[in-house]
Amino acid sequence: MNTPTSTDSPSNNPTLAVLGFKRQLVCHLHFWAFIAVAPLVIVQWQQQHFLLSGLLVFFCLNALAVIALLRFRGVYFLEGRLFPLLAVVCAAYSTAINGHAGLYWAYPAASALFFLLPLREAIASNAIFVTVMAVVSFLKFPEADFWRITFSLGLTCLFSMIFAWLVGKLQTELTRLATTDPLTGCLNRSQLADILNGQIQMRERYGRVSSMVLLDLDYFKLINDQWGHLAGDKVLKELALRLRKRLRKNDQLFRIGGEEFMIVLPETSQHEGNLLAHQLLSCISARPFLDDIKVTASASIAEVGKGETWSVWLNRADQALYDAKSRGRNQVVNATSYAVAGYRIPGTSPAPVAS
Repeated sequence: MNTPTSTDSPSNNPTLAVLGFKRQLVCHLHFWAFIAVAPLVIVQWQQQHFLLSGLLVFFCLNALAVIALLRFRGVYFLEGRLFPLLAVVCAAYSTAINGHAGLYWAYPAASALFFLLPLREAIASNAIFVTVMAVVSFLKFPEADFWRITFSLGLTCLFSMIFAWLVGKLQTELTRLATTDPLTGCLNRSQLADILNGQIQMRERYGRVSSMVLLDLDYFKLINDQWGHLAGDKVLKELALRLRKRLRKNDQLFRIGGEEFMIVLPETSQHEGNLLAHQLLSCISARPFLDDIKVTASASIAEVGKGETWSVWLNRADQALYDAKSRGRNQVVNATSYAVAGYRIPGTSPAPVAS
């Protein structure tokens, strides 16, 4: 018996991997901020700056709370929004009473905001930060120093913003590359478990049904053999385009094997999914691909059952697809409502059938 491989570990799931790196970044920034600021609590207390010392204590406690909740509960305490508030207040007040000694802390604080908050929030927070520091600098220092401080702090924020923006774009692009099939642009198997589990949770919590369609091109190997692999690739790309035109915005199209596709249909019963599956097969066979290549497909439809795991749900649809193939292809078979004992991972070769 072949069992489906789990795809929801951080090493296989790009979304979880990115989330893990973000959590590590947040923990590191708060940890080193705590290490840097904690001694200043004593220094400011000894200098009888009791209010600043108290603010720094709150800053340290917030850092510890963020680290502890992320480590043990997986919760980002207040989404990191206490950090910019306390950083602005502490840096501005410290500059007001300590002069340049307090000013130096504004620069790392301003840079850190772009790695702790969403970009728009970080830009807004730093705009307020620079404005407050400019006012304090204007009141505290000579005019020449005021201009130097304002422009240097503003440039620090600008450079940090550009770097954070580019890192965000890179992260988005790498995630897209890791979660989509490069040929067809469909989702790949890395997101399969998460999306199916999401539909199962909607079924269990709210009673909302979901269905999946498995679709496999008939005799696709003959296309590669007769017209070449380049033509086969063009057929797959055009197939994906035809399928997307028939799907809703919230339907999700996967390529899970060479010529095997899966469609997840939220808020769709098996009867509704069966109608769509027939429409998709008609769309495929209605006109030739690449002007002269006639293609048909076989499909199965399975509605998620109560208490099912994603692998059992997928297994039922997969077994029904084999039934469609064995009955002559170019047809839709509805999956049974019970789990079968033996199954394969879609996209792999079937197990031998006993004669």
